[in-house]
Amino acid sequence: MTTHPARLLLVAALLAASTGSALAQNWKPTRPINLIVPWAPGGSTDQITRVTAAELEKALGQTIVVVNQPGASGSIGTKSAFDAPRDGYTWTAGAAQDLGTYQTLGSLNANIKDWNLFLTVANIQVIGVNPNTPYQNAKQLLDAMKAKPNAIPVATAGVTSAGHNAMELIAKATGVTYRHVTYDGGNPAVVATVSGEAEVTTQLAVEQADMIRGKRLRPLATVSDKALELEGYGSIPPLSATLPGFTAPANYFGIFIPKGVPDEVVKTVEKIWAENIAKSEAIKKYANSRGALFAPSAGEAAQKAVFPAIQANAWLLFNGGKAKVSPDTVGIPKP
Repeated sequence: MTTHPARLLLVAALLAASTGSALAQNWKPTRPINLIVPWAPGGSTDQITRVTAAELEKALGQTIVVVNQPGASGSIGTKSAFDAPRDGYTWTAGAAQDLGTYQTLGSLNANIKDWNLFLTVANIQVIGVNPNTPYQNAKQLLDAMKAKPNAIPVATAGVTSAGHNAMELIAKATGVTYRHVTYDGGNPAVVATVSGEAEVTTQLAVEQADMIRGKRLRPLATVSDKALELEGYGSIPPLSATLPGFTAPANYFGIFIPKGVPDEVVKTVEKIWAENIAKSEAIKKYANSRGALFAPSAGEAAQKAVFPAIQANAWLLFNGGKAKVSPDTVGIPKP
């Protein structure tokens, strides 16, 4: 009995494909990987990226050099990674909602679909105030903002940052106005509030956690419809308790690799995400101690998870006159 030549070719093709797939998941970097954190040291991106980088080094058997390159609300460092040679040795990190709105701001001509997403945690913003201020709850602060338009200074990591996004959501829901004071990262914004340069910060819980535990910041509410249990402090009530019906989409953080790098790089990192990061006790411990949600994902699942926050942020910026490009022209329809 003879085998048809076409069948032999098909078998050979399937064998080649399966071999190629196996090889694609075994990328061994031959030199250190450059991982750009586009925000200042000590902030939310810097914190989780360094914990994740240590886990990735174990799996890859190669050094990952974390480089802080802050500026322009994270777009400068992100652009450096996007413009680097697509050889798989330059990555970036941050919040996906920032990554997905740079195009509408005109600061980086790259869509969220231009990136391979590797998510680690979802973060929640908190309204924190300097303890010397009179505000004991969210209602008192909002009443003061209404009584003193554009007067109360709120520290954030800049336009598109988690803190700015949170304050803009609050402004949209309540009609309040505030004085926006920007810094090169969440950590500097939190420190500025502790020192009294600003009265309020709406940065992430992970950035405020130590200061809250040390009673150097007073948390008034989460910018969410869910309370937050912060280890070593207790429960922080949701803003929805003050503003019924208030909600905010989850803010996912992770590591981002531009599309166009060798397929073996992406397949290898996806494999590590499934086998190592998804079970990482170090990242779980970080999330539990800082008030974050442990939420690893990659690929299409990650793209789907991050889109609601990108959509909300992009249209909030555009409707507030802060975006140069209409989101619907770059694939972000109105929510």
